[in-house]
Amino acid sequence: MSDSPDPKARAAAAAESGQKGENLAASFLRRQGYTIRRVNWRCRQGEIDIIAEEGETLVFVEVKSRSRTAHGRPIEAVTRQKQRRILHAAALYAVSNDFAERPMRFDVVEVFEGADGASCRLQRAAFTPSGYAVL
Repeated sequence: MSDSPDPKARAAAAAESGQKGENLAASFLRRQGYTIRRVNWRCRQGEIDIIAEEGETLVFVEVKSRSRTAHGRPIEAVTRQKQRRILHAAALYAVSNDFAERPMRFDVVEVFEGADGASCRLQRAAFTPSGYAVL
């Protein structure tokens, strides 16, 4: 018998934690003046956690939640491969919704969950379409 939790239970807990983090991030972004257009938009190229607007700018937001930083900050989990998937999905969203001519930006919201509650940290323009991370 293994001491590790059931993989299905672990996946369900991760999904619940991710959804909670996305909800916290969406509320946080609203307080920052963003207008939320979509949450968890999916396509063949991937998923975008939050699609928002800040003024005329269409903002694609990746949300990363952590309860501890022993393995690094949440933003460090937004790898170049993940950035590439987000960029492809964002391009499809923009073209299919007639937003291709609008300015676009790629932000990351880090959600820190702890015993004292949760806090969010926003990194505007965390990466760019040229593929260079500015983390």
